[in-house]
Amino acid sequence: MRVLDPGLLNTNQGPDFFNAKVEIDGNLWVGNIEIHVRATDWKRHGHNTDKAYDNVILHVVEKDDAPVYRTNGERIPQVVLQVSPRFNESLNQLLNAHTDLPCYATLKDVPHITITEWIQALAFERMHSKVGRIRELYDITRGNWEEVCYVTLSRNLGFGINSDAMERLARLTPLRLLHKHSDSLFQIEALLFGQAGMLDKPDTDNYSKQLAREYSFLASKFSLKPMQGMAWKTFRMRPQNFPYRRIALLAHYIHNGFNLMQALLDAADEKALRQLFSVELDGYWSTHYTLGKESNVTTRVLGEASIDIILINTVAPLYYAYGEISGKYEHQDRAIALLESLRPEKNSIVSTFAAAGLKSEDALTTQALIQLKREYCDARKCIYCKIGHRLLATASHSK
Repeated sequence: MRVLDPGLLNTNQGPDFFNAKVEIDGNLWVGNIEIHVRATDWKRHGHNTDKAYDNVILHVVEKDDAPVYRTNGERIPQVVLQVSPRFNESLNQLLNAHTDLPCYATLKDVPHITITEWIQALAFERMHSKVGRIRELYDITRGNWEEVCYVTLSRNLGFGINSDAMERLARLTPLRLLHKHSDSLFQIEALLFGQAGMLDKPDTDNYSKQLAREYSFLASKFSLKPMQGMAWKTFRMRPQNFPYRRIALLAHYIHNGFNLMQALLDAADEKALRQLFSVELDGYWSTHYTLGKESNVTTRVLGEASIDIILINTVAPLYYAYGEISGKYEHQDRAIALLESLRPEKNSIVSTFAAAGLKSEDALTTQALIQLKREYCDARKCIYCKIGHRLLATASHSK
């Protein structure tokens, strides 16, 4: 038997691999492949009466304890591929490890070139997952890049804990509505804070009451329905990170017309990009972290670390998506160059890998490590990880 094409891995119901090509005794077979530990699992799983498995051309097992048949009684070719005890032992050690990183103790034994190649692949894998979200927005907005930028920025201004709520606010309050009032910062704030469900609190200050009255008028005029205020989280959060300030920043960008996407494309370098997000708020928000309570505040909304996160999660993916969709591929190179120029992120995932000996030099690497941790380590997909694969291959041949 020769495997000419393993086909496509199926993660849903049905055979394990679709559209494979194998040669059995000199004959070419094209179809699906099913894999079990024991051949008797075929009947135990009900495949013998399931027509979805009639196009299986090969049954791969570790133990051949019974023949298998299609629903019409035809026998299916079966091949035995045994896994070495040492491989099984090593895999079980990884899968059952009681650490955040299954390979924490052995990561240092992996060749540098294996890690480097895998990091590069993971960085692009994470980038493409973000680009997928942007492509959906591009389709929904019928190619309106400013609207795409507005929703993407809004989500990332939530900085994880309020990301879903910020995106919901942006979708409920589209730019075409806000642009009708872009000459009035007061009306923009009324719309955004009202839609966010933040103007229904009693015993507040005069400005908040004015916003509430204005929103009531605009909501009636445009048949608007606000979000539930409970969607916002502020527990154990520093005041400068409250969602009120992020929404006030959005209002700043929308005032006199939102054209941030064009500004990003026109920015000459990283310094110019940082200037776009180094915004200081004046007026009411120069003395408030939240509605109704005056405080001594820092007028600048985003610190350097926060701007780094915006550049990583908003600007770089927008560049990459724009290059991919428009065919101006220099923007994809620009996205990668930006990540390579930014300092590494500081979070628990990056610290965990650093403690295991895998240190980061830039944001491209930290993005790759986040992808590795969330999509492979946490899911215990060690056998699909190039690091895990290398460790398992080494262990299998060590005895």
